[in-house]
Amino acid sequence: MRSTLLIGFICVLCSCTTISYMGIETYNPAEITFPDPVKKILIVNNAVPQPSELGYTYSLGGVNQDTCRAYADSALFAAAKTLGESIVEHEFFEDVLLYHLPIRTDDLYFSDQKLTAAQVNRLCRENGVDAIISIDRLLFNMHKSVTSLMEGYAYGQIDVKMNGIIRSYLPGKENPLATVHVQDSVQFSLTAGSRELLNEQLPPPNKILELAAIYLADNLYPNFVPFWKEEERWFFNGGNTLWREASAFAGSGRWEKAYERWEQIYHRTGSWKDKAKTASNMALFHEINGNMEEAQKKAEEAYQLFLTHKGEKDEQTQRQEIYKNILSQRAHKDMKLDIQFGKP
Repeated sequence: MRSTLLIGFICVLCSCTTISYMGIETYNPAEITFPDPVKKILIVNNAVPQPSELGYTYSLGGVNQDTCRAYADSALFAAAKTLGESIVEHEFFEDVLLYHLPIRTDDLYFSDQKLTAAQVNRLCRENGVDAIISIDRLLFNMHKSVTSLMEGYAYGQIDVKMNGIIRSYLPGKENPLATVHVQDSVQFSLTAGSRELLNEQLPPPNKILELAAIYLADNLYPNFVPFWKEEERWFFNGGNTLWREASAFAGSGRWEKAYERWEQIYHRTGSWKDKAKTASNMALFHEINGNMEEAQKKAEEAYQLFLTHKGEKDEQTQRQEIYKNILSQRAHKDMKLDIQFGKP
């Protein structure tokens, strides 16, 4: 069975709270589901670089400079290259290729132009791929400010805002498979002993755009490939011997032993609260073991007990509702994962 969860404790609260928090990594489906025959992908740059005199402002001591220039050509290529590399790292497709030439030769940088069906068919045929991921537009808005500080020191800050359109295409189709609109920003800042040192140490404008494009592209892979994501979970503790043993086993990753103790408490207790807490803990055990149906049943049982005895506004009721909803979402995500991995 494919593992969809990794576990690591991030913190344990003091005993008075009766809850231990832990970090897990869950395996999530890509936002876009490619058809099963798609094994090889081509990354292309279909964007036009913005003019060097646009999208870049420079303030020196509060005075705007009118001679600043920033060229985005290398930034567009860096974005396509980085996107391909980040997809390769997740080992989902058999191969990911990079088309080294820009597709468009016009100067309509602000125009969003999709690849035509003919272009998609030709690129797929010539490169032996099954689909294309294309950066169809990528624009930057960069502002650099330099101010003087006491004793000759200087402070520089560069803010870059980015917005882009990335699409996936299949051969033989008139319309794109999916369209992704992205917006992000990044900031660079530095203090130096003088303005001259600051200018030497801050990257030049062209390099800043390239670094910003790399940052943007490196975070796009969840749209195209399954990925791991950090999430938070928790389990309830208690005061008697069985509770302490269960918590110790859970804390050391011995979940089968912890589950045995929780199950004993669940069947022996006459307290609705202990039954609700152990039901929730047992749901966590089932989630860790990939049994989402049982996990959802136990989480629902715990939620109903808290709701009945504590009310919907109680913190524990709300926490349990959150967990119940998380499990429901995970069940749907696992089904989507099966589709993306070609399972019936």
